[in-house]
Amino acid sequence: MTQPNERHALVIGGSIAGLLAAQVLTKYFNRVTIIERDHLSAQPEQRPGVPQAHHLHVLLKRGLDILEQLFPGIQTELAASGAVAINASADYLWYGLGGWTPRFNSDLNVYSLSRNLLEWIIRRRLATNNRVVFVQAIVTGLLSNPNKTQVTGVQVRRKFDERQDNSPKQTDFTADLVVDASGRNSLAPGWLEAMGYTPPKETVINSFLGYASRLYQLPENFPADWQGALVTAKAPGTRGGVMSAVEGNRWIVTLAGIGRDYPPTDEAGFLDFARSLRNPIIYEAIKDAQAISPVRAYHRTENRWLHYEKLSRLPSGFVLIGDAVCAFNPVYGQGMTTAALGALTLDESLSKQLSRHADGNLVGLSRSFQQQLSKRITVPWLMATGEDFRWHTTVGGRPNWMTQLMQYYLDQVLLVAAESPDIHKLFLEVMHLLKPPSVFFHLSVLRQVLQRIIKKSDQNWNRSGYNRTPTVY
Repeated sequence: MTQPNERHALVIGGSIAGLLAAQVLTKYFNRVTIIERDHLSAQPEQRPGVPQAHHLHVLLKRGLDILEQLFPGIQTELAASGAVAINASADYLWYGLGGWTPRFNSDLNVYSLSRNLLEWIIRRRLATNNRVVFVQAIVTGLLSNPNKTQVTGVQVRRKFDERQDNSPKQTDFTADLVVDASGRNSLAPGWLEAMGYTPPKETVINSFLGYASRLYQLPENFPADWQGALVTAKAPGTRGGVMSAVEGNRWIVTLAGIGRDYPPTDEAGFLDFARSLRNPIIYEAIKDAQAISPVRAYHRTENRWLHYEKLSRLPSGFVLIGDAVCAFNPVYGQGMTTAALGALTLDESLSKQLSRHADGNLVGLSRSFQQQLSKRITVPWLMATGEDFRWHTTVGGRPNWMTQLMQYYLDQVLLVAAESPDIHKLFLEVMHLLKPPSVFFHLSVLRQVLQRIIKKSDQNWNRSGYNRTPTVY
């Protein structure tokens, strides 16, 4: 048994999910190693392993709160680094199902910034912790004890200084706990199968959504009192877009199309696509703005859940987190916040495990953690897939009658929200994962939805002519 002052945890992947997991691990382990295949720059720069970093990323209010909990004072660092402070209900224009939603000040204060900047700020915080070590290498497999019941580390291939040694070299890293945060490209199913375990079943729901993004420098006299604008697609229509201020006095524009209605990547096509949205606000803002980046596309947007929580056997000393378990359609902006929820779940699971086993015994942690994580994943999964099921081109399943009923009811909530600040705020709180969707069924909400349905029904009845005054002969 490893002595308490020698316990070592290892994280595969230096993305946001991996970084947040590493911060949690520093509470319970004397050493934490983060193995990342990309070179990690001392500046907030693009890296090959995160191709979607070119596009708009959203850290929901729940994610921001967890980030502050894990790294006290980090919001001050975000602001000092140029992140744009945004009040979600006042500074963001939203053209939704019922048109423009109300604008008002609330406590939904978040930040808009690039993925590269956010990841760099978190990584910079971690680098000041003397328990954390970053290693540039590629993990090629898991190490285990002789009877394959426990993961004991990883095998990696790394390059040393090319002036000294240009050939790949295998190295073993032993650890008491290995956390796979390597994202959608995780090789864990194959690793587990090689150890004699059944790989997890997979659920994939794909609406074939693709998006394209571009950075703009807007004119200094840009006449807007807002920091972002969202135009959602309205089924059966397939096109939507979002525009948001980010650091450096820049704006990022992301256009999305569902059912392979992908936005073009040439300048004229990109602008034409923006002009075709349900509302022209984004097109009007960018048509004369200075573009400062190429148009970059991304099409890997399927919802994908590997059901580790359903496996009857898992080796101890190994857990999976973030997109390595469940990856969402990125257009709904849930990924980073769900990664933060995963880190919080890991914290809770380790605290409970080590309170029962002061000697550091981790037997049983793997299954209990994956099961608890699945509970945290369920709500954002249902929100994302429920939206994707609105389009008939979506594959991976069909909406049952309950899903269709929920879609209809949610549509009514959105239509009420276009007229009611209170309902719109409630919807934003659910969207930011602060409240569960069940709040939509509270009596006060249900009453307003039913009143709207009855009112609409009466209007349709009157228009049909059945309520006209009869002619007297």
